[in-house]
Amino acid sequence: MKSIYALPLALAGATVAMPLAAQPAARTVIHAGKLLAEPGKPVRGASTILVEGDRIVAIVDGFQAPDASATLIDLKDKYVLPGLIDSHVHLTSDAGGLAGQLEEVTLSPAAQAFNAEVNGLKTLRAGFTTVRNLGDGDGATLALRDAIAAGKVRGPRIIDAGNAISGSAGHMDGSLGYRDELRPFFQGAGNTCNGADDCRRAVRLQVGRGADVIKFASTGGVNSRIGAGLGKQMFDDEAKAIVDTAHMFGKKVAVHAHGADGIRLALEAGADSIEHGTILDEATIAAWAKSKAYYVPTLSTVNGYKERLAANANAYAPDVLAKIQWRIAITGKSLEQLVPRGVRIAFGTDAGVSKHGRNGDEFELMVQHGMTPIESIRAATINAADLLGLSNEIGTIAAGKSADIIAVTGDPVADVRLLKKVDFVMARGSVID
Repeated sequence: MKSIYALPLALAGATVAMPLAAQPAARTVIHAGKLLAEPGKPVRGASTILVEGDRIVAIVDGFQAPDASATLIDLKDKYVLPGLIDSHVHLTSDAGGLAGQLEEVTLSPAAQAFNAEVNGLKTLRAGFTTVRNLGDGDGATLALRDAIAAGKVRGPRIIDAGNAISGSAGHMDGSLGYRDELRPFFQGAGNTCNGADDCRRAVRLQVGRGADVIKFASTGGVNSRIGAGLGKQMFDDEAKAIVDTAHMFGKKVAVHAHGADGIRLALEAGADSIEHGTILDEATIAAWAKSKAYYVPTLSTVNGYKERLAANANAYAPDVLAKIQWRIAITGKSLEQLVPRGVRIAFGTDAGVSKHGRNGDEFELMVQHGMTPIESIRAATINAADLLGLSNEIGTIAAGKSADIIAVTGDPVADVRLLKKVDFVMARGSVID
């Protein structure tokens, strides 16, 4: 029997630092003091999890002794639960405001790819073994997704949207804020569309690039450099064309939407998730409660805004700053209204606006604004897995599923803030240092 968790990381590093795919398909036995195998169901006491390669093969009560060929991971003093899922990240950067705008014209795609790798590893070490990356312009995260899957580098499993779509002058129009003669360069990305046919083209472009999911903006955005408000900025037939085309290709659709009119537009078009969902009215809440669309709150954005402004009062252009101040004041109000109405919630931070690796901060905010700790944990496991279409692979600790397992000290169901500091991470059967 070998034990790596009982050793200092420096001594175990030769084992843990290997790329995921390079790990041998060996047997690993995990002794868990407490096991929340399926968030929402009762926690189990002392348990043994048997892992072979990247798969969980069995869970038994008590501490089963490993055979001589197995590696023992001793988590008898830990609370063990499934790897967490962040349904809304942007891995290529966490620079915001004017600094983020500068990065868009100074960093090469190669530099962005290295940033994405570093930010992905921060996210993985924070306990998030799967993420949904909702937009980057140069394909860096699509490439990182494939490199991680091939075992070339370490990082979380990535579900990627390619380049997010919007109407011209909408939130995802990368040419906003630049001089007129520079705008054609940014518009060459092909992610803006005008009219239903053109919006179908924009979706097909992302599908052709290999996107796993399609994202579009039905409203204005807080960070977009245009003083056009946060209401609807897309016509009904354009939104419907995007959703129908994506669904035809078997892709789910995430919709950036702040204003109530843009949220209803997305719901009526058949969106699978609404990101941010900041402004509500009764008609929108009622429509949402009847739909199957998830709400991804992204409350952590306020942390990023506050920290940047504390460091530099001029971090944002004036028209963006006004929207940020509004967003800080209103954040969490929608969650407080939607939870009692039974709207399904999936965990998502918008990391990139907030800092990568601090994804766990979202749990505390979710609880502050109406969710119980176990509901927030379920949102980051079972619900998020369902939203991503990966319920057969992740979201619970069960035989046959990917060996994505984390552990913390103490009981996160009693104090969800404990998920801000994860002590142990296993991703697809590999222990992450």
